[in-house]
Amino acid sequence: LGRVRPLALVVEPHPQGGPDAVALLSTRRRGVTTAVTLLGAQVAPLPDGRPQHRLLARDEEAAARLAAGVADLLDDLRGPWTLRLAGLPLGDPTVRHLAAALPDSSLATTRSRRLVDELDTVGDVLRSRDPAELERWLPAVLDRVPPVQRPFLRSTARLHAAIGQLEVAVVRAAAGPAAVLLTLVDRRPGGEDRWPWWASSDVGGLRRELGSPSVSLTASAGLIRR
Repeated sequence: LGRVRPLALVVEPHPQGGPDAVALLSTRRRGVTTAVTLLGAQVAPLPDGRPQHRLLARDEEAAARLAAGVADLLDDLRGPWTLRLAGLPLGDPTVRHLAAALPDSSLATTRSRRLVDELDTVGDVLRSRDPAELERWLPAVLDRVPPVQRPFLRSTARLHAAIGQLEVAVVRAAAGPAAVLLTLVDRRPGGEDRWPWWASSDVGGLRRELGSPSVSLTASAGLIRR
């Protein structure tokens, strides 16, 4: 497989103003085929239960122009290509315009299961947003994830902790944590938005339930079907 190349598509009517729409994509060569996906779609672990990605657009017109930009990008690719944009909000206007521009594309709706924090029902829970507290428990977290996922989890957890957007919750035991939960926290005018991200527990206190739906769009061109 070729290396991943990040790519930003920006709708910016006025150079002095901010962008009206942005798509963060990545391309990767697989033999003669170019695979186009959303930037970050290949990494793990990602939090479940709601759309994980966005195609940012200020309004309907900006969404239409962003979709046209994606279509132009695909037209400019040499050789066969595949496109997969997954984990987007239901009703995303850019997806709708892109589906119209790519008549052979397919749309699908899925619902993942979100993680529900019930650790307070199984014992005393230490909760902290202190980056030092994350560092204290990070080795135990990394021991519980596959080696290939450790670099992403480590760097992402540290980044969110540094900006005050990560809570670590721990149920302690004699030989280390009996349960660990990482929750993403976003402060909004209406209050905090909490999104449980990753967890491991030997004592329960965690469950999953159906989350919000998300939509995906897939398309391809130039592939030889056998």
